[in-house]
Amino acid sequence: MVDLLFFQPIQLVPWCFFCIAYLVWRRYGFTRATGGRPLPPGPPGRPIVGKIFDFTQHDVHRLFMRYSEQYGALHDLHGLGKRIIVLNELSAINDLLENRAAIYSHRPESVSGGVLMGFSKSMILLPYGPEWRAHRKLARMALGPTQLKEYAILQEDIAASLAEALLDTPHDFFSLVRIGAGRMVIAVTYGIRNSAFQTECIMNGERFVEFARRTFTPGNYLCDILPFLKHAPSWVPFQCELQHGKEAFIEFQTKPFEYVKQEMDKGNILPSLTLRLLQCPPQGMPDFERHLMWVGGAMFGGMPVCTYATVLTFIMAMALNRDKQRIAQAEIDAVIGGDRLPRIEDRRQLPYVDAVIKETMRWQPALPLAGLSRCTAHDDFYRGFFIPNNSIIVPNVWAIAYDPRSKYNPEAFIPERFMDVNEKIVDPDQWAFGFGRRACPGQNLGENSVFILVATILSVFDILPPENEALEQEFTQHVFRSPKPFKCSISPRTFAKARLVRLRAAEGVA
Repeated sequence: MVDLLFFQPIQLVPWCFFCIAYLVWRRYGFTRATGGRPLPPGPPGRPIVGKIFDFTQHDVHRLFMRYSEQYGALHDLHGLGKRIIVLNELSAINDLLENRAAIYSHRPESVSGGVLMGFSKSMILLPYGPEWRAHRKLARMALGPTQLKEYAILQEDIAASLAEALLDTPHDFFSLVRIGAGRMVIAVTYGIRNSAFQTECIMNGERFVEFARRTFTPGNYLCDILPFLKHAPSWVPFQCELQHGKEAFIEFQTKPFEYVKQEMDKGNILPSLTLRLLQCPPQGMPDFERHLMWVGGAMFGGMPVCTYATVLTFIMAMALNRDKQRIAQAEIDAVIGGDRLPRIEDRRQLPYVDAVIKETMRWQPALPLAGLSRCTAHDDFYRGFFIPNNSIIVPNVWAIAYDPRSKYNPEAFIPERFMDVNEKIVDPDQWAFGFGRRACPGQNLGENSVFILVATILSVFDILPPENEALEQEFTQHVFRSPKPFKCSISPRTFAKARLVRLRAAEGVA
């Protein structure tokens, strides 16, 4: 019996030989695949989990920036069978995501959002291929220069409406800005007027975005780390939660689209992305309406978040930097005068206001890790390193915004840095809206929305920090980064400005 339980030394020799041969074979296969080049360097991790849970840390973008000081422009995180490569330089990001777009335009699979909540067919999550290109084509058709001019009046209407609401309840600015951003996107995407139905659609969108935020936040759902858990029973808590998210998604996507189809023949609907494409559908696109519904949902779901995050950050910055606020107001007064509110067409004549917006985007980026990650389509080599197939690629745009080589303090709010001809600073337009083929197709629309909201607020209101207490500078910690609720004082600069707002708001149709 004892002889059966223990190997004799001579019996271990074949097993040792087999193990050594297996390890040599694996090493040979890896060396052959990599061409002898190493993986990007990175911090040491724990057994099995590696450094994968770094993504759940507070201000992870700052952590990655610190890693770059030690490991360079590319650094590697791995664990639980996943490999993540973080890019901390604009040159590296452009080299891979722009110049090698065929390899770096895919998305990693999202089990919680794509599979269980059901938005795998959204333009945001679709893998790079024919269906994604069809969605992209529709978005570009409806967001050309001619169409943007049509949408400008709607955006100006809603900016005036927001200003009027701020006159009435300035203490409620946080929710008013969120609703205003939602109204702007729903008006442009679906042409839905200010009404109870518009409010319902915005609330449905807010509800869905909250579910989406959770699915896109790394580490929130174990099924994204262990995909086999997608087969867990429906009564498991995360399955119940994601089922509610799926219901919210279906409601938010289908209701406004069906409304446009019903109302377009009555002539009681505003110009919109969806209406234009329904009236002039592209030739040779099978299942056109389904594609269009998904494109509208992607626009409606993603754009309000970045708009309100940027505008709320701007309000915080103005309360903290009264001197910058006064300079911007003086520019508006000199260019526009006192008999009207700003228009989108005024943007080129307001360089300091434009610099304030750029600095807002740089100071606290709404998407510090450039939104959603990419995934490599096959093996690649870059700067002497091997990047394996199916690696997750994360562009850390915070490292670009906070480049320590600038002569200006990156932590300070200084719009003048964008007006300094001797300062080689990267314009946020080059990184705030994504990269390569996955760059946001609504960039120009989003820029117009932020500009008209910011310019209108500057024209009409003075923004001050709260009396007798400090302004709390806290931000949410997930894919979308926006200020947590804070206090400040918002009041009309003059009675004439307040009267002008009410007159302009009364003219609005959106």
